[in-house]
Amino acid sequence: MYVNVVGAGLAGCEAAYQISKRGIRVRLFEMKPKKMTPAHKSENFCELICSNSLKANRIESAAGLLKEEMRRMDSLLLRCADRNAVPAGGALAVNRELFSKDVTDYIKNDPNIEIIEEELTDIPLDAPAVIATGPLTSDALAEKIRERFGESLHFFDAAAPIVAADSVDMDNAFFASRYDKGEDNAYINCPMNKEQYEAFHFELVNAERADRHDVDVQNPKVYEGCMPVEILAQRGLDTLRFGPMKPVGLRDPRTGHRPWAVLQLRTENKEKTMYNLVGFQTNLKFPEQRRVFSMIPALKNAEYVRFGVMHRNTFLNSPKILDPDYSVRNMPGLFFAGQITGVEGYMESADSGMMAGINAARFLKGEPSLILPEVTMTGALSRYISGSGSENFQPMGANMGILPALPVQIRDKKERAAQLAKRALDSLLQCNII
Repeated sequence: MYVNVVGAGLAGCEAAYQISKRGIRVRLFEMKPKKMTPAHKSENFCELICSNSLKANRIESAAGLLKEEMRRMDSLLLRCADRNAVPAGGALAVNRELFSKDVTDYIKNDPNIEIIEEELTDIPLDAPAVIATGPLTSDALAEKIRERFGESLHFFDAAAPIVAADSVDMDNAFFASRYDKGEDNAYINCPMNKEQYEAFHFELVNAERADRHDVDVQNPKVYEGCMPVEILAQRGLDTLRFGPMKPVGLRDPRTGHRPWAVLQLRTENKEKTMYNLVGFQTNLKFPEQRRVFSMIPALKNAEYVRFGVMHRNTFLNSPKILDPDYSVRNMPGLFFAGQITGVEGYMESADSGMMAGINAARFLKGEPSLILPEVTMTGALSRYISGSGSENFQPMGANMGILPALPVQIRDKKERAAQLAKRALDSLLQCNII
């Protein structure tokens, strides 16, 4: 008696853990290190690509509420993330190498989990299965999924560059968290005046981009949350100033005033030797990244530990395929989890893996599926991917907008968020999660 789990990313590892802890053997298929995707570099599981941030930690935020629900349901990924956290203001960010190694070590040492290092080219039907192959599902398996389900969608995702901390010109930068929340030194802020910003913007939108042979470069489908900064900048001169370069909540100590625009750098590790460019996912050619980003005064001599890259993402048209327990309609015992389902975000992927794993174990034991109340963030996400009424289904991350409204209208935004979070966690207490 066992369950097949395909993919050892965030969703796959969480699913494998949840199945194993319920006394069921797991056959975990992972094609690394024999075959690597264009975006992955490490042989470890749960490699973080886009960013090292797992978003806000406050329970009154959507991302924080999701993580608290996962903690209360004994998420392996949250345990490892908390152990490997690095300063990030009000967010939970991790040392990505240590986080990945921590998860890998746990999974490899679990006696219930057998790791099979091979690429699966078809959906395994010899036992219940959780397909958690992520946004970079291999071509062969993706084709089998398309053949079976007909509709799958593609979009492209981009990762931000990382620079060496000692190469940042601190004469043109300052440490601060927005609105002075969190640690004082969580972010390095790289301010620009109006003239500097406008010159930078001009070069950014006109810079040379890397060729893509597997995407319609004139009309790519790119998820808004990982929009390449150069595409975002094309929308207007001030778009970045209201997005990743917004200066609100920051004051340059050299002038005593709010800058015209600010790029924030967030630490990659506890030693604070590396920082990523927050919101600067990009598809620019590597020399162009160095040239254009050096126009930001603090980065004029920056040393790049990793340049930004752009890669393919694949996800299902889940509302037509999946039920809210992440199982495939009319195919008992087959589950999908992670970004391939249309949940967007690291923890959202792990959360879906947790629920798919729990329900795969329940299926094998002949027990009914666990579907959390829609007032929880976990329950709301599962219902979004399985029942979105949109004709143009797009990935969705945790947000308060997918939760049902409170019975009494509360105008104060903070108080409303606090009540939504309280309702969710109170509801979770009533659920039989074992």
